[in-house]
Amino acid sequence: MKWSFEEAQDKLSLIIDATNQEPQLIYTQEQLVAAIVDPQLFQEFLNWQQQYTAKPTLTKAFAELRQLCTEEDYSLEIPTRSDRDNPFV
Repeated sequence: MKWSFEEAQDKLSLIIDATNQEPQLIYTQEQLVAAIVDPQLFQEFLNWQQQYTAKPTLTKAFAELRQLCTEEDYSLEIPTRSDRDNPFV
């Protein structure tokens, strides 16, 4: 439901009670300035936001890779180092 800012100030308790039916939108001069939603809906949004907007870090990727290598008993074979010709010498 749409409310003007002035109405929202006067009827805040009514607006909060109405959030269990649908989000309550508050406008100032036909511009949306606030939305009051059910707490459970807001918590679901926060969970979704955390899950889908968290950017994986390189540290986390390497930690997962190390864990997979440990689980699969995999080890990376590193070749021995050897000197090679340097054309600038």
